[in-house]
Amino acid sequence: MTGMTDVRAYGASDKGARLARLDIERREPLPVDVELDILFCGVCHSDLHTVRGEWPGTVYPCVPGHEIVGRVRRVGTNVTAFAVGQLCAVGCLVDSCGECSSCAENLEQFCGPGATFTYNSPDPHFPGRMTYGGYSSRIVVDERFCLRIPEELSPAAVAPLLCAGITLYSPLKHWGAERGRKVGIVGLGGLGHMGIKLSHALGAETVLFTTSAGKVADGKRLGADEVVISRDGASMQRHAGSFDLIVDTVSIAHNLDVFTELLSRDGTLVLVGVPEHPHPSPGVGNLIMKRRSIAGSLIGGLAETQEMLDFCAARRIVSDIELIPMQDIDRAYDRMLKSDVRYRFVIDMASL
Repeated sequence: MTGMTDVRAYGASDKGARLARLDIERREPLPVDVELDILFCGVCHSDLHTVRGEWPGTVYPCVPGHEIVGRVRRVGTNVTAFAVGQLCAVGCLVDSCGECSSCAENLEQFCGPGATFTYNSPDPHFPGRMTYGGYSSRIVVDERFCLRIPEELSPAAVAPLLCAGITLYSPLKHWGAERGRKVGIVGLGGLGHMGIKLSHALGAETVLFTTSAGKVADGKRLGADEVVISRDGASMQRHAGSFDLIVDTVSIAHNLDVFTELLSRDGTLVLVGVPEHPHPSPGVGNLIMKRRSIAGSLIGGLAETQEMLDFCAARRIVSDIELIPMQDIDRAYDRMLKSDVRYRFVIDMASL
């Protein structure tokens, strides 16, 4: 076991606790490790679900955060890709087996033995302990799981790309969002607003589906060619059978049939939002008659995440953010539940 260093963090001590200051231990950098001073950390809905015990398996104390931007503080003796002082990012993954077929194909998120996630995941360096995330002053990560980010983009606004950005970029690329294709994005939140930006930048005809008339103008500002109020049956019917791809970002259980009906033959509805209760069972007829599919997608591998960051840098795409101090995190969680953020909270870690 390597030596350890105490660092400041914010986390939950148990299921019902509000987040508060904690002291945690980080390993001293191994020869392949990069140590970052964390500058900014995005706030994901997954953070809320995990620390409040709404998803099974939370181990306390829990320090969330997987949209991390920082400066390199130290590097191990064998590190070649990063140097002290360089801007660097860490997303949802911090380790994988490196040997299975998924890892060989740069799909570390699907690692056969199980990827190591940035927080609340068994820590391979400390058996019996869990990983701690980016709501902390520093983090130590194998250089294979560190990402380069361009200096010319706002580091704070880059942070949500590490989860929200790749969560939308990966299915858009995998299912072929491009010029000549029609793509729908369901929901305008932290994920959905990145979906609109990325689909538009990839050249696809992009349609936003929202239940809120108050988001029509914002949807168009972000790049949607059209905004459809999904509760308006007539507006929905005008698009029946016309979409190549619909990416559903909503994390509340809802009727999927209204969207599968909009798919063309061989079209796909991709789910990236995880509701706390299962969706109602979809109708099979909608799928069979036009060979439609319902699929899921999980973030992206390291190579694809770097590709996404480079794509965003070339097109000056970042997330729309609200910067908050660490001490406001519980209030931010409460506002997220009310969809009162446009469109991603990012923690200024200087406040810690």
